[in-house]
Amino acid sequence: MSTAEKTQSRHVRVTVIGGGIAGVAAAERLRRDGHEFLVLERGGDVGGTWRDNTYPGAACDVPSHLYSFSFAPNPNWTRSFSPQGEIQDYLVDVVRRHRLRDNYVFGCDVLTATWNDADARWELETTKGRFTADVVVAAFGALCEPSLPDIAGIEDFDGTIFHSARWDHDTDLSGKRVAVIGSGASAIQIVPGIADRVGQLEVYQRTAPWILPRMDRRYTAFERFACRYVPFYQRLMRTAIYWSREAQVFGLAKNPLLMRPMELAARAKMRFDVRDRALRRKFTPDYRLGCKRILISNDYYPTFAKDHVRLVTEGIQEVKANALVTEDGEVHEADVIVLATGFQIADSPAHRRIFGRDGRSLGDVFDQVGRECYKGTTIAGFPNMFFMVGPSTGLGHSSMIFMIEAQVNYLADALATMRRRRIRTIEVHKPVQEAFARMLQNRMVGSVWTTGGCASWYRDKHGRNTTLWPGFSFEFRRITRKFDLDAYAVSMEEAA
Repeated sequence: MSTAEKTQSRHVRVTVIGGGIAGVAAAERLRRDGHEFLVLERGGDVGGTWRDNTYPGAACDVPSHLYSFSFAPNPNWTRSFSPQGEIQDYLVDVVRRHRLRDNYVFGCDVLTATWNDADARWELETTKGRFTADVVVAAFGALCEPSLPDIAGIEDFDGTIFHSARWDHDTDLSGKRVAVIGSGASAIQIVPGIADRVGQLEVYQRTAPWILPRMDRRYTAFERFACRYVPFYQRLMRTAIYWSREAQVFGLAKNPLLMRPMELAARAKMRFDVRDRALRRKFTPDYRLGCKRILISNDYYPTFAKDHVRLVTEGIQEVKANALVTEDGEVHEADVIVLATGFQIADSPAHRRIFGRDGRSLGDVFDQVGRECYKGTTIAGFPNMFFMVGPSTGLGHSSMIFMIEAQVNYLADALATMRRRRIRTIEVHKPVQEAFARMLQNRMVGSVWTTGGCASWYRDKHGRNTTLWPGFSFEFRRITRKFDLDAYAVSMEEAA
């Protein structure tokens, strides 16, 4: 780091932490509304999750025309479910077209963000110096910090080991004995993506996922032409996809028995793809569909018909220099271990870097009271901070971009209200936040997430599902359409 970077200190009205999808959405609105702002991004480019996850087969499980910004429709999607590279190219193009890149500071990892109550501003220490801001937008995302398994001896493995979100493209898998630990959303894309290259492939499954058909296809030339030139065609397509997805909420959040037809479809797919009964039993979940994340794939099950591919359901007891040892005592030799073990969502290390009014970190607050957040966006004790993709904003059925744009609307109206009324600071009243959290948990009762018979990463360390929004996404958009000043304690700017 240069001397200039070490001593850099700059104040802006708004600082956005993170330059992924949420950061891009916030930046576009801040630019449109005329705010002075910076986006501090630790990576070398925009994109976040879609920049980092470059593993073989990486693709989205939300339809392309819904997994895009409403303010930046993309007529150039080639498939109904976009691959990683197309999504990353789209995000880079959005930043270019909306002239946002000059507001980014790349290679800038935020080490701490601390609220200074005396000066009523945020102070940020970063790898590129010191920044201050009146308002902070925490847009570092949920899928940014890899979760590493706690397995005895894993640090002693002599082969190559890496997480799916940090794929080692310098490692040639040809003819190698590869162990994939995990059977979630990344694994079911990775396994078919590498199976034909490796010499041996073993997939270590702790919990069987529900897998539905992936209704993916290439868009025709006519469809792409219509998206570009036929008025409202693309908007109508997006609207149809949105409402078809929204219908799933009746089964997920209202009456889990309505998930039964989808379960039957998943079982039929499994029966068709997996002829071996013993293997099919291993693939069959013991919980209701929707309790954990629903996965989609057409080629995961068929991959296990290959002679060199094997499913392992025994737990891993330890890792040795050249092998994994399962609880039944079997030794599984391996040259490469791929950790498809997900991300630290409920306890992200990023939470430990943000310090509020009383000096406690966001992680400490969440440890004590749980992951509570008013409208998924503001938190008592953290004035002038807006949390993108905060607690209870996740979706099990639709596009997170819809929720992000709803939060950005709330942020924009809050900033407009502060400017119009000359408000210096806002902080949600703690009783208001607590009442909102109780309402969410009450709405969880009877949903598939509380009655489905599974344990999942949706739950925090207090056992509550504080990851998902327990209802229709349009309900969330409605409650975030306008900033509700009455829910907040405020301080006013000093008179000139």
